[in-house]
Amino acid sequence: MRIITGSRRGRKLKTLPGDAVRPTPDRVKEALFNILQFDLEGRVFLDLFAGSGQIGLEALSRGAKRAVFVDSAKASCGVVLENIHTTGFENEAQVMNAEYASYLLRCTETFDIAFLDPPYRTGTLTKALLAVTPHMNRGGIVICEPVSYTHLRAHETAAHLVC
Repeated sequence: MRIITGSRRGRKLKTLPGDAVRPTPDRVKEALFNILQFDLEGRVFLDLFAGSGQIGLEALSRGAKRAVFVDSAKASCGVVLENIHTTGFENEAQVMNAEYASYLLRCTETFDIAFLDPPYRTGTLTKALLAVTPHMNRGGIVICEPVSYTHLRAHETAAHLVC
């Protein structure tokens, strides 16, 4: 796993061993950031359910101003911190070891782009989508990685939903 392009192109990233974290394949990550390429510069990015942090780090490498990484697993947060150090984004990144709902309840920050990739088959995605919406800036983009697109219901939001 690596940073695909941008200021930290080619930097290798760590991930947790086992099935607890499902890193987004490079092919999918590249397609996602090709879509977002003109929307990243100077934006604030939320990587909810961060895992290894690879999506938020890719956003920073491609010009995002700041990224917040949220994960409930302490081990995942440790890997995110290692990857932040490897890429040199200590001043642009913040890691929060918290359950998504409790983080969003106390969060006062707003975001331009949010990436949601919760554990599959837990029913968390729809709840997280509703919880993150009030934290999105007008015209914000929420990217979801659902287990099945047929089970995701669209809700009226001020944010633009990209799935």
